[in-house]
Amino acid sequence: MARPAEYWVCQVCGTAARKWSGRCENCGGWNTVVAEAAATPIPGGLSAPRRRGAAGISFTNLKGVEAPPPRRPSSLEEFDRVTGGGLVPGSALLVGGDPGIGKSTLLLQVAGGMALSGLACAYVTGEEAVDQIRLRAGRLGFAEAPVELAAETALGEILAALDSLGHLDLLVVDSIQTLYAEGIEAAPGTVSQVRAVAAELVRYAKRRGVIVILVGHVTKDGQIAGPRVIEHLVDTVLYFEGERSHQFRILRGVKNRFGPTDEIGVFEMTGRGLAQVANPSGLFLGRRDPDVSGSVVFAGIEGTRPLLVEIQALVAPSSLGTPRRATVGWDGGRLAMILAVLETRCGIVFGLRDVYLNVAGGLRISEPAADLAVAAALVSAAFDRPVPPNTVIFGEIGLTGEVRAVPHRELRLKEAQKLGFEAALMPAANGSRPEGFHVREVTRLAELVASLVGDALEAGPGGPHRNH
Repeated sequence: MARPAEYWVCQVCGTAARKWSGRCENCGGWNTVVAEAAATPIPGGLSAPRRRGAAGISFTNLKGVEAPPPRRPSSLEEFDRVTGGGLVPGSALLVGGDPGIGKSTLLLQVAGGMALSGLACAYVTGEEAVDQIRLRAGRLGFAEAPVELAAETALGEILAALDSLGHLDLLVVDSIQTLYAEGIEAAPGTVSQVRAVAAELVRYAKRRGVIVILVGHVTKDGQIAGPRVIEHLVDTVLYFEGERSHQFRILRGVKNRFGPTDEIGVFEMTGRGLAQVANPSGLFLGRRDPDVSGSVVFAGIEGTRPLLVEIQALVAPSSLGTPRRATVGWDGGRLAMILAVLETRCGIVFGLRDVYLNVAGGLRISEPAADLAVAAALVSAAFDRPVPPNTVIFGEIGLTGEVRAVPHRELRLKEAQKLGFEAALMPAANGSRPEGFHVREVTRLAELVASLVGDALEAGPGGPHRNH
């Protein structure tokens, strides 16, 4: 039977089919199936005998005989924090983010700083002209940095030009969706092209010991476009996040073979590029009014860094048959769970009210330790009772209404005391407390509600009614 001349491949998950369909059967994406040429089979297959004269595989032990190469520090300490202390020679990194968020600016600053420190760096762009890169470098203060620039989309031409440069320490490719391999009969950005280009660049990084940083586009859901095999090929995956209406940006690691995967780097977008933020807690708290209801300061942990963030809640009468539940920077499913626990275990009914929750500054929080702060903000907003001033709150809430202990208690309290806070509402746990710091421990969510609005819960003036 003759092989088909083309397949239909989903550009989101990489699933192949023999005919077109409007909706991918695997990931459910609409209008993501595109025709691509069938791949040429390898003669002999995997079971073919090894060619005569071919070198066999040599094994070694775990101990080894050579010390690993030292990491290459970039010019940005926040970038090095996320990558685990610097860039590892021979590694491949993938950086994703929304259009216009500042990916090219960040990587140009990294390349420029490393070039000024004496490392050989190259920057290849498939989206902009060389003059555009030069203008940006001049605005960032790296006009004199010895970075080799090139504007090209053909992978073969790029690799040939890199060979002519000789020794290279860092290569930045912006972006991988614009490159194409000549032997693949598919348009640039398709699954086949992106997979082939990524594999070849990763092979180049391992063979030459070059640090390769790839820029990837993201989908509407915020995921890096293309098949997930790209993220499996590279050593490190970083996401550059932030709201365009805010000046700060977050560099978050989601995969790192050479370091932690829960670190973040905080930057501020300025007229001269991205500036590092030495005190992120002060940036996220901003000018908050402690006498307003619905505002709570959460003492969180991002990687090894303590971070204080303001969580805001608004509970308003609803004119709709189904009240709204809107969240920014927090998981909507987690909010629904906390509302259900408050109704079932504490008797506070939100069924006739709209609920809005916002993490101030645009930061996204996924830590379960924020449950107690979210519950406190909701109760404070529902009864129009401000949380006691200079107080931080943290703790995880269970479905039975218990408040569970969370790790890094001492780090959270020290960061709060450093920024002028004097008290904390937190789960009961063993551990030291900062001197002069008032700590109130709670074991049940009902204790938190009673401490915030105990009298109003029974009387109910201006607040939601209670189940009896």
